[in-house]
Amino acid sequence: MKVEATERDAIAGVRPRAAYAPATLDECAELMAMAARERLRLGFVGGGTALGLGAPPTGLDAVVRTERLARIIEHAPADQVVIVEAGLTLGALQAALAAHGQRLALDPPWPDRATVGGLVATAGFGPLRARYGAIRDLIIGVTLVLADGTVARGGGKVVKNVAGFDLPKVACGSLGTLGLVAAAAFRLHPLPEVVRTVVMPGVRPEQVVALIAAARDAQLEPTCAVAVTATRATGTAGRFDLGARFEGFGQGVAHQVARLVEIAKAAGAPGEALSDDAAAAFWHRHDAMRMAAPLRVRAAALPTRFPEVAAHFAGLGPLAWYATLGVGFAGGEVDPAAAAPAIAAARAALVAGGGSLVIEQAPAGLGIDPWGPPPPSFAIMQRLKRRFDPDGRLNPGRFAGGL
Repeated sequence: MKVEATERDAIAGVRPRAAYAPATLDECAELMAMAARERLRLGFVGGGTALGLGAPPTGLDAVVRTERLARIIEHAPADQVVIVEAGLTLGALQAALAAHGQRLALDPPWPDRATVGGLVATAGFGPLRARYGAIRDLIIGVTLVLADGTVARGGGKVVKNVAGFDLPKVACGSLGTLGLVAAAAFRLHPLPEVVRTVVMPGVRPEQVVALIAAARDAQLEPTCAVAVTATRATGTAGRFDLGARFEGFGQGVAHQVARLVEIAKAAGAPGEALSDDAAAAFWHRHDAMRMAAPLRVRAAALPTRFPEVAAHFAGLGPLAWYATLGVGFAGGEVDPAAAAPAIAAARAALVAGGGSLVIEQAPAGLGIDPWGPPPPSFAIMQRLKRRFDPDGRLNPGRFAGGL
C-alpha cells in the first residue's frame, strides 16, 4: 500500500514524507486508523488537477492516493444511477456511461485526469452547471472514511430527498478536511441527440449582459453561455466571444439556434452556428482559460455585474465568464508584485457587492490569502470540522479560515 512520495503529491507546494495507495475500502479504513494512532497529518490526491487550491497545509506527513480505487461499483441504467470509486477519472466514467446513452452532467476541464473523488472534494464543475446544477445537485450518496478509520455512508442509490443529516452534500467542496471520499453515487442524464454552439464574436461586456437578457426574454434555454476573452481575429482589448450551447432533440435545437442568431443580429452582434470542429475549438479555449497557470482566480458576482468584473480582471490574464451563473475564471503568466494589489482591489469590490474571489492557484510570492473573508456559514464549518476531524489532522490549514 505504501508507495514513493514524489513532487506530484505536493499540496499547495508542500511535499509529504510518505504516500499510500489503498486498493479497497478496507485498506482505506486500515490506513486511516493507522494514521490516527500515529497522529499523521494527511492529504488526499486524485488526478492532481486542483492541488494548488487553498492555503499550504500547516503540516503534511503523508498523502493518500486514490488511483487504485477506480471501479464502477454499480450502474443501473434503468434507474439512471451509478456508484463509483473515488479514483475513477471522469473521462473513463463518461465513456462507460455513453455506451448506455447516458452521462454524468458534469464537464470540468481535464476529464481524463480529474477523478470523481477529487471533483466531490473540490466541488468541481464546468459550463453544464448552468443547466444541471453543481455536483451537490447530482450526488445522491457518498462513502467517507473518517479520520479515525470509521467508514461513514450517507444517502444511497435511490434518487429522493430525505430529512436529516445530508452527508453527500457536506462532502462536496470539503477539500479533504472531513475525510477521505472513497466512493460516490450520482444520478445520471441521457446523452442529448444534438449539440450545437452559437458564437457571437467580439462583443463588449455590456452586450454580453444584454444578449443573455434578450435570450431569456425570448424563452430560449441554452445549456450554458460562456464569454471568453476575444482573440485578435475576433475583437480588440476588452471584448469577448460569447458562446451559447444548445442540447436536445434536433428540431428544437435548430429552432433555438436560429432564434438566437436573429436576436444577436438585431442587437448588432452577429452570431453564427459553429461546425462541430469549430465548436470543439471554442470550448477548448474555455478549458485552457479555466486551467491557467501559474495564477488562476475564480470570481463570483451577479451576472449583470460582468462589466465591473471584466474591468477588475483586465490585467490578470484571459477571462472566461459563465454569463448565466455569474462565475468567472482568469489567470496566466503574471508578475506577482503587480497582480497582488489588483487581486486585493478586485476582491474588495466583489465582496462589497455580495460576491467573492478565490485564488485557485498562485505563483510564488503572491502573498494573498487564497480564500478571502470566511463565509457566513463559517461557524457551522468549524463545528463540522471538530465533529469529523477533532484532532485537525486532515489537510490542516488548507481550507477557508485555516480549517
